[in-house]
Amino acid sequence: MRMNYYPPCPRPELVIGITSHSDFSGLTILLQLNEVEGLQIKKEERWISIKPLPDAFIVNVGDVLEIMTNGIYRSVDHRAAVNSTKERLSLATFHDPKPESEIGPISSLITPQTPALFKRGGFENLAKEYLSKKLDGKSFLDRMRM
Repeated sequence: MRMNYYPPCPRPELVIGITSHSDFSGLTILLQLNEVEGLQIKKEERWISIKPLPDAFIVNVGDVLEIMTNGIYRSVDHRAAVNSTKERLSLATFHDPKPESEIGPISSLITPQTPALFKRGGFENLAKEYLSKKLDGKSFLDRMRM
């Protein structure tokens, strides 16, 4: 679980709250606590702002779920922008497999027509590798591709 605080910034065009990345987790459940805009997702090479809804959760698919579903569900490249006049608060909860789990495409999804798109690896080791790298779009997922 992570609490995020983005203070107001008089020149928001000069900073980014958190750089572009996809979450390593299976699922991320995000609550935008004070309903201030800032979350942006990348769709077709464009950044789209997500308008917060009162009392609503945002659910993001993470890299682990994309790997396990062999690309059927796609992880979300996202970032956070800051606001010029208001602080932004969010609470993210990450849902992961057990540390000792092996991560890879689920065997029933692998066929001659749909070969494995991703390598296999231990969750704990992959998580350490992910956390040791700079946030950079979906670069970790790209390194896991066959």
